[in-house]
Amino acid sequence: MWLQRKIVVISAVIITVIVFFVSCLDTASGNQADIRGGAYAGAASCATCHKSEYTSYQHTAHHNTSRAASDSSVAGSFTAPANEYFYADTMKVVMEKKEGHLYQTAYVNGQKGESHLFDIAIGSGRKAQTYLYHQGDEIHQLPVSYFVPAASWANSPGFPATRISFDRNIPSACFGCHASAANVQTVQTGSLSLSEKYLPGQQLLGIDCERCHGPANAHVEYHSAHPAEKQAKFITAINTLNRLQKMDMCGLCHSGIKKSQQSVFNFKPGDSLDNFYYPDFMNKPADKMDVHGTQVQFLMASKCYRQSKDLTCITCHNTHVNERENMALFSQKCMNCHNEANHNFCSKAPELGENIKTNCIDCHMPAKPSKVITLLTNGKESVRPDYIRTHVIAVYNDETEKLMQYFKKDSH
Repeated sequence: MWLQRKIVVISAVIITVIVFFVSCLDTASGNQADIRGGAYAGAASCATCHKSEYTSYQHTAHHNTSRAASDSSVAGSFTAPANEYFYADTMKVVMEKKEGHLYQTAYVNGQKGESHLFDIAIGSGRKAQTYLYHQGDEIHQLPVSYFVPAASWANSPGFPATRISFDRNIPSACFGCHASAANVQTVQTGSLSLSEKYLPGQQLLGIDCERCHGPANAHVEYHSAHPAEKQAKFITAINTLNRLQKMDMCGLCHSGIKKSQQSVFNFKPGDSLDNFYYPDFMNKPADKMDVHGTQVQFLMASKCYRQSKDLTCITCHNTHVNERENMALFSQKCMNCHNEANHNFCSKAPELGENIKTNCIDCHMPAKPSKVITLLTNGKESVRPDYIRTHVIAVYNDETEKLMQYFKKDSH
């Protein structure tokens, strides 16, 4: 027994020394010990050679899908009376600033109740945001979110509408699509139940360069030592992937909520999505799926996709640039395939005139209401859906007629 204890102690000392030594090597080589391990360089290392892409990417929804909560990242107002969300006349949550920190604080009958920090903002703020806070080794969702179309605080999706609740636990799967890494420990809490415990400081917020291009430390080291080499080494260039690999890479987060076989943080560009999610045997047709989070299935159900050999998400989306509201740019991408030379141009072109160049999208990819993401704003009795642009590219007669009427009215 004494010998076994001695061996355990010596082993622990050796492991500690090795970890310390590796940490020193990482620091000496410039690797700031990315929480994903030594194979990762950290997104900031990309800026040296890819400054333009790195800088423009800071303004994209992918990069800002999760951030540390602050005055600059939280969308809503903290000035009275716009900083209050009411559940009833005597029950409200107030968004407060105290000593440089942001809080959500419950008040019932004028008495202060539970209060928690805004720690993490989820969502870029283009449509909506929700917020998380740390409580020990757990992460919880705050009861009030912000709904951009209504310019108002709103009851967080799925939260009770008649009482204030701060106890919704956030599983690491949520970070799988809203962060680049989240290290957790799984703890047995009962005979049949498991609980996730977050390690302090072990969330890498936002979607960073290496989430899509793979671990880059070997790439950075090689090109730092060989600055004249222009062909990318030890990194995944997206244009080298085949069509299915490109779709799987986007589909990791843009194909709906699924049951995972393993952590999605293990996914690398080029991997098969079939190794990460269990198959969906229910496999609903596109017209039965919610518009939230199913962009890949919707695109693949489109005639444009089925008749093309190479159309993918990145045919239209440059993920390094914030171009989401640039309808003319997207319309031009449509017209790269749909034009008079190919005899498949828009039949409404003669009526639309020059307007055809500015907006194919509202006709053929209109925003549709989500049944999954709905928010209840102040003073409303029914929830409002979040409108999300469908990626089933098709002819939508009602939307087309609305847009035609708008252009006719605008021309007069």
